[in-house]
Amino acid sequence: MAKSSLRISLCYCFVVKVRQDKRIIHKAVYVALGIDKLGMKDVLGLWMSENEGAKFWLGNLTELKNRGMHAMLIACTANLSGMSEAIAAVYPKTDHQLCIVHQIRNSLQYVSYKHKKLLAADLKPIYTAVTEEEALMALETFATKWNQHYPQIAKSWYAN
Repeated sequence: MAKSSLRISLCYCFVVKVRQDKRIIHKAVYVALGIDKLGMKDVLGLWMSENEGAKFWLGNLTELKNRGMHAMLIACTANLSGMSEAIAAVYPKTDHQLCIVHQIRNSLQYVSYKHKKLLAADLKPIYTAVTEEEALMALETFATKWNQHYPQIAKSWYAN
């Protein structure tokens, strides 16, 4: 795939166990996946590090740019502190969107157990909406119901 045709880049990290110096340790594996306008996917890069961090991603994104990926329409990532700044430093015109799984996890992180199932069910119409207008209406309904208990959740969904 020609790197210039990329539209979306998914940037993720997962932790694996590796053998190093006769010990088993955890290492972070960074993956950048590109998706073009036809939906074709291409692995843009794999990197390993001791742990996950936005500073390491800054280097990875710079490497991608140096290898010919001059523009990126959307970057979809986990909610790492500093990730938006790292993307903006290398690709200033790129929109940064949080992965929906991470957005949901972050939303439920501080919700009491007794509210968790109901709140999660009330979030679903937001992220399964077909249009932006439908999603915004679902978000308004959610905010009306839950803002008195968890105002930061709707605020986070409006921002992302």
